[in-house]
Amino acid sequence: MPTTLPPTDHDHRHAASSGSRPNAHAKACCGGTPPAPPKPASASTYVCPMHPEVTSAVPGDCPICGMALEPRIVSSGASDDENVELRDMTRRFWIGAALTLPVFVLAMAHLIPALAGKAWVDGEFSRWTQFALSAPVVWWAGWPFFRRGARSVVARHLNMFTLIAIGVGAAFVFSAVAMLLPSLFPPTMQHEGKVGIYFEAAAVIVVLVLLGQVLELRARSRTGSAIKALLDLAPPMARRVGPGGDHEVALDQVKVGDSLRVVPGDKVPVDGVVIEGRSSVEESMVTGEPLPVEKTVDDKVTGGTVNGPGSFVMRAERVGSDTLLGQIVNMVAEAQRSRAPIQGLADRVAGIFVPVVLAVSVLTFVLWMWLGPEPRFAHAIVAAVAVLIIACPCALGLATPMSIMVGVGRGAQEGVLVKNAEALERLEKVTTLVVDKTGTLTEGKPKLVDVLPIDGHDAKEFLRLAASLEQNSEHPLAAAIVRGAKEQGIALESVRDFRSVTAGGVIGNIAGRAVMIGKPDFLRNEKITGLEPLEASAVGLQEAGKTAMFVSIDGRPAGILAVADPIKATTAEAIAQLHELGLKLVMLTGDNRRTAAAVAKQLGIDAVEAEIEPAGKVAHVKQLRARGEHVAMAGDGINDAPALSEAEVGIAMGTGTDVAMQSAGITLVRGDLRGIAQAIRLSRATLRNIRQNLFFAFLYNALGIPVAAGVLYPFFGLLLSPILAGAAMSLSSVSVIANALRLKRASL
Repeated sequence: MPTTLPPTDHDHRHAASSGSRPNAHAKACCGGTPPAPPKPASASTYVCPMHPEVTSAVPGDCPICGMALEPRIVSSGASDDENVELRDMTRRFWIGAALTLPVFVLAMAHLIPALAGKAWVDGEFSRWTQFALSAPVVWWAGWPFFRRGARSVVARHLNMFTLIAIGVGAAFVFSAVAMLLPSLFPPTMQHEGKVGIYFEAAAVIVVLVLLGQVLELRARSRTGSAIKALLDLAPPMARRVGPGGDHEVALDQVKVGDSLRVVPGDKVPVDGVVIEGRSSVEESMVTGEPLPVEKTVDDKVTGGTVNGPGSFVMRAERVGSDTLLGQIVNMVAEAQRSRAPIQGLADRVAGIFVPVVLAVSVLTFVLWMWLGPEPRFAHAIVAAVAVLIIACPCALGLATPMSIMVGVGRGAQEGVLVKNAEALERLEKVTTLVVDKTGTLTEGKPKLVDVLPIDGHDAKEFLRLAASLEQNSEHPLAAAIVRGAKEQGIALESVRDFRSVTAGGVIGNIAGRAVMIGKPDFLRNEKITGLEPLEASAVGLQEAGKTAMFVSIDGRPAGILAVADPIKATTAEAIAQLHELGLKLVMLTGDNRRTAAAVAKQLGIDAVEAEIEPAGKVAHVKQLRARGEHVAMAGDGINDAPALSEAEVGIAMGTGTDVAMQSAGITLVRGDLRGIAQAIRLSRATLRNIRQNLFFAFLYNALGIPVAAGVLYPFFGLLLSPILAGAAMSLSSVSVIANALRLKRASL
């Protein structure tokens, strides 16, 4: 079940509206099975960056890993100054650093020959000053670490803060007891009645960990820059048209049905339709093309696009998180919090990591006490604390989530929306790309190009009957016929007894005349004979890449309608890029074999399967997967949704239907096939980055723990100081995040 934190007295930091359903994420700092998907969160929900099942209405700490909760969606224009956790850690760091500096100077002064032996360096003044100054550093500046460490023990989720709290606490308590009650220690540990102290180690470790937290929080805030940029596309205000004139209102006050005025240079506030005026709108956010698009009455406009020189009034149809921009933001935020399967490796290690480190620390202490040189107890304490500090698993926990967050954000900037991290990881392994033809390879805006009635039928009457029947169909080819008739000024009539057969055709009665349109087999099933001459005439049309539809009127063949769907200008370039990436391309289409073959030959597609029904597309995808192929499917229609779900990765064209986008793991906002090549390059770059991070994190701990335990001491006399261990631990986390941030500059 999701973990929901109770309200606290922390300051509220309200995030932008979400409404999305977060995915389960990795248990990065502890073990356990993946959590169940959490319930949808409210607009002001805070979530753990590594455990999205942990949510809270206010800021706080994650009870699993101890990390500060973050807004599920960053607010528009949010800055580091608005980050409560960063502000608090920064204040603690600077005050702690100011108090630690004299402690460090006093502790190290005896190493300077000119100062060695002076009373203020080796005497009680120095020891008491170090105690007085380090106490607030450890117990105030470092208090968040002790609080989180204690909570981890209570919750039985040991994490990095468990190790820090034990390590720092042990160093300080040992030093305090050594200074106040030196008689408790054996004579071998005393020098002139004094026992060595390590206040500077405890204080410096706290300051270094605080520095690491500050750097980490600053770096993590940059992973939300993509969402901030998206949110900034929407204007903060809108001009609502009312009885008393125009009034400026906040964007979140706009309601469906409101009339909004958009003046020259303004951003369109929400999704809607133009009801008055005309202008040209720059829609590169959606189309990727910088050229303005003319908008007149009844044309749709998208929130976040930029109006040109004209002015118009629009009716709001989708507002808030329902707008295209809102859906994009929600999808990106959800994907950034999702869990990649590769995180399972880190999960398995993290599940046993902290208990093993505690055991190694105890074993280190025992071995030093047994085999180490004098003063054994001091050496044992130093080595055990160093092991605890250097082994903090934060780098391991951050390795995958940071790369996913940055990679998903980078994709969003290019119009490649990733539904979840699993889709991104699967995409890297894809070997075969299955594509639909209409709307994927082609523009999806077919045009009626040939009206070919047989002798005895008037062309205009032939087209009138056909278009009247097709006006009841939702198929893109039907829309092309209707559009073609209207362009010729032909008035359409109503249809009776309309019937549509999937992947076959349509039937109806118009003014007492029985009309059928569809494939030859469909017409034959309806007892229409004598289609052979029409089929022979259709061959030339199909070989030219046109789709031929056969028309029957009153039970007899009447002619052919030919529709052409132009290939997108970018398709050939996209296919060349996909071939360069090593992918095999297969086209699945319900269109005629000759038409499909003509398009495939023109584009250089590797294999074609034509005249396929939606169920056939699913079966073909299953066959490819059964042969060991890793299959991605790209499509844009309702009929593509089952195949998109069956493929290992479904890719929906953003210009298509909502059903297709809901069934897909990747959505290309611009509907440009080149986006698939970008998505594959993004996937490969992100997974490469994750592997680099995991390798570094594993290598760091594999080398750091033995060195901290003192494995080099017998050979080189080297014993790692807890101070250096703290510095190494902090730098490891920062380096993992810095490596993840390189994805922001990845070439797609």
